[in-house]
Amino acid sequence: MFSFSGQYSDGENSYKLIAALFLRLLALIYFIAFFTMTFQITGLAGEDGILPLSPWLNYLLNDLGSTAFLHFPMLFWFDQSNTFLQSAAWAGCVFSALLFLNIRPVINLILLFVFYLSLVTAGQTFMNFQWDGLLLEAGFLAIFLRPDSKVMIFLFRWLLFRLRFMSGLSKFTMGDPSWLGMTALIYYFETQPLPHVGAWFFHNLPQVLLIAATVLVLIIEIIVPFMMFLPRKYRLIAAWITLGLQLLILVSSNHNWFNFLSIALVLFLFDDKAVRRIVPGAVERWLTMSWSSRLQHRPSIWSINTSYVLAAVLVTGGLLSIHRLVTHQGFSKATDLYSDVLQQWHVVNAYHVFPTMTTRQIELKIEGSIDGVDWKQYEFEYRPNLLSTRPSIVLPHHPRLDWMMWFVPFHPRFLPWFDSFLIALLENSADVTAMLKHNPFKDQAPNFVRVNSWHYEFTSPEERELTGNWWKRTYLGPFTPLPGKFKITRP
Repeated sequence: MFSFSGQYSDGENSYKLIAALFLRLLALIYFIAFFTMTFQITGLAGEDGILPLSPWLNYLLNDLGSTAFLHFPMLFWFDQSNTFLQSAAWAGCVFSALLFLNIRPVINLILLFVFYLSLVTAGQTFMNFQWDGLLLEAGFLAIFLRPDSKVMIFLFRWLLFRLRFMSGLSKFTMGDPSWLGMTALIYYFETQPLPHVGAWFFHNLPQVLLIAATVLVLIIEIIVPFMMFLPRKYRLIAAWITLGLQLLILVSSNHNWFNFLSIALVLFLFDDKAVRRIVPGAVERWLTMSWSSRLQHRPSIWSINTSYVLAAVLVTGGLLSIHRLVTHQGFSKATDLYSDVLQQWHVVNAYHVFPTMTTRQIELKIEGSIDGVDWKQYEFEYRPNLLSTRPSIVLPHHPRLDWMMWFVPFHPRFLPWFDSFLIALLENSADVTAMLKHNPFKDQAPNFVRVNSWHYEFTSPEERELTGNWWKRTYLGPFTPLPGKFKITRP
């Protein structure tokens, strides 16, 4: 039974093993997230990057004054140099390793949250993804995690519920015809930002199966999340269904470490009894050793009250984000401000994974020229290039530039950074071109760049057997981000 303090008593299911496993997985995911930024952050937001940090911060100071830090929290207000940017990413790797080894876990969790929040804010549009917010929200909760706390276990389940339920709900509230018509998965595998080889196989499944799978996804995302708050038997069913969906996404999509983090959160739907059978006794003793010592003492009144205050803040913020998703408006200016602050600090985030579905895979091919006659193509590391090249499995890496290129043809609001990217190519920025697979102008910067658009489609099994190609493509014409600024010609 629960004691008056809202803590689990000794006779109830224990969560010591679950908490220990989660923190180790969280440490690994943090490490991956930080490590992949060590060789990207200067090209994205460095001194010669696509969106240099220093002029942006000067603009924010002029616009917001002394409150700028509250709206855009980061350590880089003090130093925007490439050295400090990379040092922050490497420091995160160190803190992640210390957390995995269970050395000063609370201190390292606080540092991990502060440093990753700083990188997310500094990265601007390149770091403005739901999985970045999810990692910060989960990391923030982990600071207060006690496996004997009913409140904290609930808050982790509440986070997982919002992630899954809001993702399903948004597919209806956004009014996307492919989700409403149950045809979304006919397009999804081919048109996702970075398809891998598994997507080709899923795309070529019979359409009737893909339609049935679309219906099943909506059921899993909208109905199953409510089972997370039911008695243990139903909660375990919800856990296995959610795990199954995440594994299917892993074998069909390149979503970096997002699905691994979702799987880590699913742990809180289990308990020690449920996972003990697959964890050797010696490993369990090693994992839970620190909890055993820390839980010898009852939590202080301050700790108990903190968990209740935290729950009130986060649950209220989560409910407001769900309300805004459904109604597309807030309750009042005060509640909007409240929600905005929580989201700016990424302790409560809005989740809406793939609420709309694109029906075409549009690839932008960038070429440069010295004389305007001889054109050479830049190649991205992971975007579709040669038709015969097998789509790469990228996860758990998150190539931010390659991923963001997918948005440019569909969303005009991404054109400003794309223009800056083209200017960086004209300047032959070493930090920017280092993120590409091939820079044909290593010795001399080009005088012109042009962009052409192509419609890429997966081949059918018959076409692949005949041609050996994974892709086929159709030329759509020149793509002009800023008319007149760049030389645009037909190939």
